[in-house]
Amino acid sequence: MYFTDRGIEELQKRRGDEEVTLAWLGERLQEFTDTHPEFETAVERFATWLARLDDPED
Repeated sequence: MYFTDRGIEELQKRRGDEEVTLAWLGERLQEFTDTHPEFETAVERFATWLARLDDPED
């Protein structure tokens, strides 16, 4: 199992019943990259992927 799988499973277990906005998620991602700048590229790629997820041109 990948570490990300364990992290996703923990996230679902701890916060699976909550509803969040994209603004909340964006703020958490910004806080994360402020604390861990080495992950800025990965977070940017993830955010871009989410933004374009339903775009038929991508």
